Amino acid sequence: MKAVTVNDSSVTVAEVDRPQLSAGDAVIEVRAAGLNAADLLQARGFYPAPAGWPADILGLECAGVVAEVAPDVDSAIVGRRVACIVGGGGQAQFVRVPASHLLFLPDNVDWETAGGLAETFTTAYDALFRQAELSAGDHVVISGAAGGVGTAAIQLSRRAGAVVTAVTRDDRHHDELIALGAHHVTTTAAYDLVTPADVVLELVGAAHLELAISRLAPRARIVVIGVGGGGAQLPLNLLTLMSTRATLTGSTLRARAVAEKADIAAAMQRDVMSGFAAGELRVPRAGQFAFSDAPAAYEFFATAGKFGKIVLTLS
Repeated sequence: MKAVTVNDSSVTVAEVDRPQLSAGDAVIEVRAAGLNAADLLQARGFYPAPAGWPADILGLECAGVVAEVAPDVDSAIVGRRVACIVGGGGQAQFVRVPASHLLFLPDNVDWETAGGLAETFTTAYDALFRQAELSAGDHVVISGAAGGVGTAAIQLSRRAGAVVTAVTRDDRHHDELIALGAHHVTTTAAYDLVTPADVVLELVGAAHLELAISRLAPRARIVVIGVGGGGAQLPLNLLTLMSTRATLTGSTLRARAVAEKADIAAAMQRDVMSGFAAGELRVPRAGQFAFSDAPAAYEFFATAGKFGKIVLTLS
């Protein structure tokens, strides 16, 4: 089968062996796959795949049709349209994944949308609701709001009744962010005007977090899930955390246990997929590339100023 592979920081499309089933698994025939920041980091020699996942095949999310299942998995799901997060190997013609991690797609969700759905919405959902305990009326500040996770977080927060402030490095996408559901948009240069936040979803890193910590409401919850755009280290004002009684935590999805990911997938199916079925949620796309053009897709992904996801499609 064909797969998007990395060798000495070079992204190529190569022939590799088709994955084999193990107990509890399904094999997905992929129709679309999204690009994520972790893919770019892995391609550059950082953030390797966890044990048990392909070390040289990129991709943390994909969508397609269930092609086969292990004997201990219900065969009734064969032929179903699904999306899923994986620890690696998602950008390939066939992908092996624990069947408990599958998200079953509504009929109205096309492959291009589905390919960029699983990683971004699962990451945003887990950080906002399972960690920050976002609720109606909270003011949530989302940095790096024009990216895939940021656009997912805006929609999920608005749908939950929160007040949403989207923060970007410049104002080129502010109209699109408002249309997506943000109540307020601003740039990092004007951050001192932002109302104190109950929840901060940190997607940029130290450069933005240092600003965010200066504008916290009492008992604010900060969840760091990205550092690629702003560095990983900052001087931390502990007195601010103490005086606001704020909590600061961080998260990644990739290396979590199978059972924990299954629990998140079940919650996503219950709480989020209905939003796609109702047409309330969408995946804005910055670009769409044929599978054979994966190297060009990665070059484009590395440029600044995009709005939404980049998706690879297979015919």
